[in-house]
Amino acid sequence: MATTTDEVVLEVKDLQTYFYTQEGEVKAVDRLSYHVKRGESVGLVGESACGKSVSALSVLRLIPYPPGIIVGGQIIFRGQDLLQLSEEEMRGIRGNRIAMIFQEPTTSLNPVLTIRRQISESLELHRGLDKEQSHQETVRLLRLVGISDAERRAEAYPFQFSGGMQQRIMIAMALSCDPELLIADEPTTSLDVTVQAQLLEIMAELRERLGTAVILITHNLGVVARYVDRVNVMYAGRLVETAPTDELYGNPKHPYTIGLLASVPRLDSERKESLRIIKGLPPNLSRLPGGCSFHPRCEYTFDRCREEVPQLEEVAPGHFRSCFYDADKLRK
Repeated sequence: MATTTDEVVLEVKDLQTYFYTQEGEVKAVDRLSYHVKRGESVGLVGESACGKSVSALSVLRLIPYPPGIIVGGQIIFRGQDLLQLSEEEMRGIRGNRIAMIFQEPTTSLNPVLTIRRQISESLELHRGLDKEQSHQETVRLLRLVGISDAERRAEAYPFQFSGGMQQRIMIAMALSCDPELLIADEPTTSLDVTVQAQLLEIMAELRERLGTAVILITHNLGVVARYVDRVNVMYAGRLVETAPTDELYGNPKHPYTIGLLASVPRLDSERKESLRIIKGLPPNLSRLPGGCSFHPRCEYTFDRCREEVPQLEEVAPGHFRSCFYDADKLRK
């Protein structure tokens, strides 16, 4: 783990990002709050459509309008509220001070431009390098992420690389301007486990070396256990539990978190022991149930859960959860 400081790089406060569709108002992110410190790696986890990726796109103000819009909250980066900046000011931050690795490199890389051109464009725009300097820096970055014969392969096109190599190129592009914050949205999706491990180790090494703050979005709890310092668990657009990684894995305090952890195979479990599942399906975000959004799937539900929305409360130092049920009575 990289050495973290108390210096907060990003603070998200009561973020609300909604989509207005024919089905109605979709609360993709609903009053989300969290922070990331310098050198810290924070994980955003949860089932599909819980708001992880939308929250990341909100930080960069990349929500497509229409139908999406950030309707409330603050996104404070280095003392500036990004929601108050002009589009021109945001362009100076995106890809420069805040970078993002997207899920699918095949849709993020331009198929008709060489790798050198795609990386050097950012170097020339944000760092003011000339053509020769940007070429040399591109080659250095490709070597940094483990691409051999970088001088020659910089002139290749995306289709000439495997999926794993394309994702390495995306990491090189994201790191080209030494960002203060790196957002990695499912960076190892659809890659085999060996390549996944290599890419995650590269990111961890670069974080250690550069002190970059990282937001890692994933549904892979094994990745979270190894590579993040703090875990934020999301459900139906809301944060339901947050804690340091060791604390959350060793002492989960929300029924949803307990269900997620119980669904992961363990090497120390009995062979005949079945994996637990979370019954039901995630809610339709345009028709959320009253009270706690998780209550239709929760085995601990009682009347208050159906009527009130629980707020985050501290149950241990640095450990917060939003649940009415007695934390000491939850079955791990």
